[in-house]
Amino acid sequence: MRWYGRILGIGLGCLLGLIAQAQSPDVRPWSVRMAESAMRQKPLLSERWHYEVGVVLRAFEALWYRTGDARYFEYIRTNIDRFVTPEGAIRTYEKEEYNLDQINTGKLLFLLYEQTGEERYRRAIDTLRDQLRHHPRTSEGGFWHKKIYPYQLWLDGVYMMGPFLVRYGVTFGDAEALDETTHEILLVARYLRDPRTGLYYHGWDEKRQQIWADSITGRSANFWGRGMGWYAMALVDVLDWLPADHPDRPTIIRILQDLAEAVARVQDPVTGLWYQVLDQPAYSGNYLEASASSMFVYALAKGVRKGYLSAKYLEVARRGYRGLVKHLVSVDPDGTVHLNQICAVAGLGGPRQRDGSIEYYLSEPIVSDDPKGVGPFILASLEIEAFEGGALH
Repeated sequence: MRWYGRILGIGLGCLLGLIAQAQSPDVRPWSVRMAESAMRQKPLLSERWHYEVGVVLRAFEALWYRTGDARYFEYIRTNIDRFVTPEGAIRTYEKEEYNLDQINTGKLLFLLYEQTGEERYRRAIDTLRDQLRHHPRTSEGGFWHKKIYPYQLWLDGVYMMGPFLVRYGVTFGDAEALDETTHEILLVARYLRDPRTGLYYHGWDEKRQQIWADSITGRSANFWGRGMGWYAMALVDVLDWLPADHPDRPTIIRILQDLAEAVARVQDPVTGLWYQVLDQPAYSGNYLEASASSMFVYALAKGVRKGYLSAKYLEVARRGYRGLVKHLVSVDPDGTVHLNQICAVAGLGGPRQRDGSIEYYLSEPIVSDDPKGVGPFILASLEIEAFEGGALH
C-alpha cells in the first residue's frame, strides 16, 4: 500500500499547489493581464473592417514593442489578415463611404509591412491614403467626419486619420500628408475649443444646419469625455511621427499643453476619474467613464514621458490610473480582467437625430470590455508602467 500512499501524497500535493496558485495574487502588469484577457475573450475581434479593431490592436502593437512576446504580434497579424487579401485589397472596406473611422485600423498595416516586407500591406496602405486624397472637405480643407455627415468636424475623426496620415507622410515621403494632418488638428482647435474652459465640444457644423449645431458657432452643446479623449490621444500619437522641424509642431505641443490643463481641472477629486459629460459632475445620471479616463491617463503620461508636458501632469495621470484600477477594473476568479462603465457609443445627428444634449450622452448604453475602453486602458497601463521601471518603444 506504500505506492497508494505515495500517489495519494503526490495528488494531494498537486491539489494544494493548485489551490495556492489560485490564491496567490497575479503580479503581472495590468497591461499584460488586460491583453491576455482580451485575447481569450475575443481571439477574432470583428467580422468587418472596423475602427474598433484598430483601437485594440494599436495597444497590442505597443505591448509587443514593450515585451517582445511574439503572441501579441501574431494576434495583430491574425486579425488584420482576415481582411487584407493576397492582392492587397481590404475585405468589407468601401472607399466610397468616405468614412474617417475606416482609416484607423490601417495604422497596423505599417507594422506588418515593416516586419514582413509583404507588398500587399503597402497596397492596402495606399488604398486608405487614396481615400483621404479624395475625401470630401469643408471650405477650409477639413475632412468631413463621414460622407453621411457633410461639412462636419468631429473630435473622433482626428484620432482616426491623423496618426495614420502623418506616418504615411514620414514613411513614404509625402509632405502633403504631414501638412494635411496638422491642418486638421489646427482647424479642430479653432472651431471646437471652448475659450472659457479650454474643453472641446464634440462636433462642429460648418453650415449650421444640424439639429445639434449652435446657429451662431456651429458647435454641439456639450463636452463629451471620450470625444476629448480621442483628440488627446491623436495629439500625442501624431507627435510621435511629425518631424521636429515641421512648422506646426510647436503649435500642436501648445495645444496639448492647453488641453492637459483643461482636462486636469475637470478630474474628479475623489476618484481621479473623468465623467461622461466632463464639466457636469453633479448632473443626475452622469457617471465616471472608463474609456475617456483611460485615454486621458495615456495622453497625459505619454506627454510627460515625451517631454511635451510638465511633470506635474504625471501625478494627474497616476491618480486617474489608480481610480481606474480601484473603481472600474474587476477580476473574475479565473483571473479574467474586465474594464467596466464604458459608454458603448455616442454620436451626433444621423437617423436617430442625436441632439448632443446632456440627456443624450447619458442615454447611451453603459457596457464592460468594449474595445474603445480596453485598448486605451492597455496603452494607459503601459505608460504608467514605464515610469515604474519599464521602457517603451
